Amino acid sequence: MENPIDNGSKITLLAGGVGAARFLRGLVRVVDPRNITVIVNTGDDEEFYGLSVSPDIDTIIYTLAGLAPLERGWGIDGDTFHTKAALDRLYGESWFALGDRDLATHIFRTQELARGRTLTECTEDLCRHHAVGCRVVPVTNDRLRTLVDTDAGTLGFQEYLVKRRARPLVRDIRFDGGGDARLSPGVVEAITGADLVIIAPSNPLVSLGPMLAVTGLTEALRESAPSVVAISPLIGNKAVKGPLVRMLTALGYRSDNSAIASFYAGIASTLVINRGDQRPEVTGLNLLEGDTLIIDPDAAQILAGEILEKCLKQGEPRR
Repeated sequence: MENPIDNGSKITLLAGGVGAARFLRGLVRVVDPRNITVIVNTGDDEEFYGLSVSPDIDTIIYTLAGLAPLERGWGIDGDTFHTKAALDRLYGESWFALGDRDLATHIFRTQELARGRTLTECTEDLCRHHAVGCRVVPVTNDRLRTLVDTDAGTLGFQEYLVKRRARPLVRDIRFDGGGDARLSPGVVEAITGADLVIIAPSNPLVSLGPMLAVTGLTEALRESAPSVVAISPLIGNKAVKGPLVRMLTALGYRSDNSAIASFYAGIASTLVINRGDQRPEVTGLNLLEGDTLIIDPDAAQILAGEILEKCLKQGEPRR
C-alpha cells in the first residue's frame, strides 16, 4: 500500500536479530525498498559443519523475501530438517538447527567466500536471488565475534543463546576482532547520507554493541545524530524476545528505558518507547511514544509510518 510519507527519502536501518526483521516488514510498506539500506550485525556469525552461517543477515533476507515464519522470525517457513537428522546420526545431536533449504544459503556463502569474494558481495547475490529490493550490507567483511563471559566460561553468542538457552550468568560481553575490523564499503555513506537513520528494536548489548565495536561506526552515527532514531526493545521493562533483561541485570544496569537511553545518548537524537511506558530519566534525547509491539506486520507498518512522519525533517528528503 502506497503511503504519502514515502517521498523518496533515504532510510538506513541498523539491524540485528528478529526485532529488526519485524520492524522491516512495516518499513518496506511505507518506504520504497530501493531507498532503504539495512546495515546488519555480524557478531553472531559462526561456522557449523564447515559452513559459514550469518544468522542476522539471513533473518533479514528471508524476512524481506517473505520466507521467514511470522511468529518465530528466523529460518525459512515450512523448512524440513532431514539433513540435520542425518548429521546428528553421524556427529551426535547438534544444538543449532539448519534447515534443508536454509543449507543452500550457507553452502553458497561458504563456497563464494572460499573463492575470495567478500561477505558484502555474497549478501548482494543472495538479495538478488531472493528479489530483495532493499540494500542489505554486513557491518564488516572482517572477522567479528561476540563473546559472552559467563559463570560457565567464555561462550560464543550462539552457544550462549541457543545451546545454553541464555542460562549462564553473564559477567561481561566482548567483541573479538572489533578493534581491527573495518566497516564494509558504503556503510559510512549510508549513514551520513540518509534522511533518517533508525536503530531497530534489537538488543543494544549484543546486536548494536558489536557493530559499534567496528572502528568508524560510532563516529558516523555521532555525525548524523540529529537524524538518528533508536527504538527501545523493552515493553513494560520486559524484552519481547531474548535475554536482554537478564543481561542488563547481570551487568549491573537497570532493566528499563533509562538504561536503553543511556546506550543511545550521543549517537541518537530520539528514542521511541512503548506508549504508556515509564519515561527514561536520561536527558538529551527527544522521546516519541508508539505501539512498539510489532509481531504483526500491520503494527510494524503503523510504527514505521509514525516515526517517519514525526522524525523526518519537515518531511523533505536530502538533495
